[in-house]
Amino acid sequence: MKPVAFLVATALAATPAFAFDHHGKDWNFGDGTTPEEWSKVNPDYAMCDAGDMQSPIDLGSSKVIGNITVMTNYGATGGKLVVGEEKVQVDFAPGQFMHSGTQHFNLLQVHFHTPAEHAFDGERHPLVAHFVHATDDGALGVIGVMFVEGDANPELDKIIAAMTTGAGTDVMLDTSAMIPADLTVYRYMGSLTTPPCSEGVNWHVASNTMTASAEQIEALYEALGPSARSVQPLGNRLLVAPAE
Repeated sequence: MKPVAFLVATALAATPAFAFDHHGKDWNFGDGTTPEEWSKVNPDYAMCDAGDMQSPIDLGSSKVIGNITVMTNYGATGGKLVVGEEKVQVDFAPGQFMHSGTQHFNLLQVHFHTPAEHAFDGERHPLVAHFVHATDDGALGVIGVMFVEGDANPELDKIIAAMTTGAGTDVMLDTSAMIPADLTVYRYMGSLTTPPCSEGVNWHVASNTMTASAEQIEALYEALGPSARSVQPLGNRLLVAPAE
């Protein structure tokens, strides 16, 4: 499916009573285009502006084609909702994982951005889920899954319903229903997209999209607001795109 430009969602007719925790956050997303300059907010975020392996990037700039094998054992699992300023996240119980190459990554959490952070030739999808994993020795691996407007995703409904209760709400999800059945990916080495912008993150961005209803996209936008970091230079990094 072709990428689509993000259109700012209109206000919901009935605004959900989301319960957020605004404690302890000293940075914010900007307009998604202008450099955020987070190092000026806090010197501990120097990597955000000085690093040369930052994320997100424009995936349309890839010049290398290759199929990266990614295997997941996603399925039914319990999680706990975390909500805050510019944050909607579910922390998962241990047990699920992905394999990428020779590395084994344990699934830790999923969180969302509106619009999607990675771009395709300058365009962004309206919503993305980032499934964050870590190896036993602390290396991070992320699967990014874009959502376009279409049929509702039942798992997103569970998260949105839990948001009305607030942080700490238990959520039962089928994570396999939140990723494409054909998990072909763009692969590159990047960073966290939020402070402290630590590098060395193994990024896997799905080339196939999932669908979410207009109401689901609007609900998450209502909770998150504009929550995509500006696109970062690829530089000399290797970006592998899946074969068509």
